[in-house]
Amino acid sequence: MCYQTKITKQKEEIAERFNAEVTDLNTYQPQEFCSAFEHPKTPVITHEAPNKVQLFHWGLIPSWSEDNSIRNYTLNARIETLAEKKSFKDVIQNRCLIIADGFYEWQWRNKNGSKKEKYLITLPSQELFSFAGIYTQWTDFNNDIINSYSIITTQANELMSEIHNTKQRMPIILKKQDEQHWLQGENYKDFKFPYSCNLIATSLENTTGQLGLF
Repeated sequence: MCYQTKITKQKEEIAERFNAEVTDLNTYQPQEFCSAFEHPKTPVITHEAPNKVQLFHWGLIPSWSEDNSIRNYTLNARIETLAEKKSFKDVIQNRCLIIADGFYEWQWRNKNGSKKEKYLITLPSQELFSFAGIYTQWTDFNNDIINSYSIITTQANELMSEIHNTKQRMPIILKKQDEQHWLQGENYKDFKFPYSCNLIATSLENTTGQLGLF
């Protein structure tokens, strides 16, 4: 799964990497640690506005939801069951890129999880990338529109199986050349495991230690 990310690049770097406008990022602040359960607003690019970077909330709120409490359960969406889950099945084509430069995962060091080791997962040189995501709009009781998203997850690759060694899941990190394919609505099943890109895992308990490149 994926519940902690980081986005530490300046908005100008985001604009250059994704060839997109950042005029809607007036309140954007780089963050070393984004916790999903705080429902932060982070940079995304949607299929409806592919040349614009916007800030959406983490935790998808379906348009039919009576309140926003459901967002605690829609932080991630399993790619294998997208078409089955009520929260996701009607918005599969609402595609977005969720921009980041890293995410965190904890490796269980014993059977009950009382000992864990924290890892930072990045691309080489900690460059910007995007998670595959879906999004929606929800109108609250003040008639304000809330834009929100869910990160798509899949079966862990070899590296992430070693780190996320309990549930063995990972977010889908799109290859740069496939970002537009995702936005343009290509079959989502084409992006599940073994779809992967190069990742580096760095232990934050022992900053000299790294797990391999896959």
